[in-house]
Amino acid sequence: MLPDHVNIVEVGPRDGLQNETSEIRLKHKVELIDRLSASGLRHIEAGSFVSAKWVPQMADSAEVLAKIKRHPDVIYSALTPNTRGLEAALAAKTDCVAVFAAASEGFSQKNINCSIEQSIDRFIPVIEQAHASNIPVRAYVSCVIACPYDGPTDAQQVADVADRLRELGCYEISLGDTIGVGTPENIKTMISAVAQHVPVEQLAIHCHDTYGQAIANIYAALQCGVSTVDSSVAGLGGCPYAQGASGNVATEDVLYLLQGLGIETGIDLGEIIEAGNFISGRLDRPNQSKVALALKT
Repeated sequence: MLPDHVNIVEVGPRDGLQNETSEIRLKHKVELIDRLSASGLRHIEAGSFVSAKWVPQMADSAEVLAKIKRHPDVIYSALTPNTRGLEAALAAKTDCVAVFAAASEGFSQKNINCSIEQSIDRFIPVIEQAHASNIPVRAYVSCVIACPYDGPTDAQQVADVADRLRELGCYEISLGDTIGVGTPENIKTMISAVAQHVPVEQLAIHCHDTYGQAIANIYAALQCGVSTVDSSVAGLGGCPYAQGASGNVATEDVLYLLQGLGIETGIDLGEIIEAGNFISGRLDRPNQSKVALALKT
């Protein structure tokens, strides 16, 4: 049974822009978020408080959060891998923070140089400090279908990692098909395994479109009862593991799917298309959303 309402978590300003190699001006990041805020979105991931050495594109996240026009009904969140990042996020008045773990040992070692268990242990003080400051914590789990280093990911491993993060106090677990190899049936199998440990109401789906399966996979997740979807305006964000392939699913394309299914979002598709066209123009490339291209006048 499909949900009546779906919450979109817009990750373009963080997960999308962080992969860009050319410099993006601060004012353009701010305008993008302001446009997204006016669209009816209720959750925008606005930045990331990680080392500028590793993610230089996010070095100005505090300035971004200081300059945006905040809507009182919009959550502005940020990625915080450690307590230093959390403290910076709190100083920037971030509404919600996110931590990230992997469901595969190979990806965890390559991405953050430690085991899955070690990575989760590192999040404990972050989560505790965030809760002490009355800030909710969201969690990402990457490689829920397969890993570029380890191959297919066992669904029970995904469930174990998600359950551990839930036990630590993360209010929502976003399940990420990081390399975009999933198909509807293995998405359903994975969600079914995770839902044995984490209530489906606390799950989100985060699909990459590397093989063109993201929309089909999101539909499969909706059929499983998932009602939160991560997406990226204009399909911002590449896939570093498949040269030339697309990365994040476009918010415009997700909204078109949801509208066709009669599912409420409260988001204006036209406003999202305009925001996507704006940032695509600043990046000097076409909007990657199929819906935006189809409706282009």
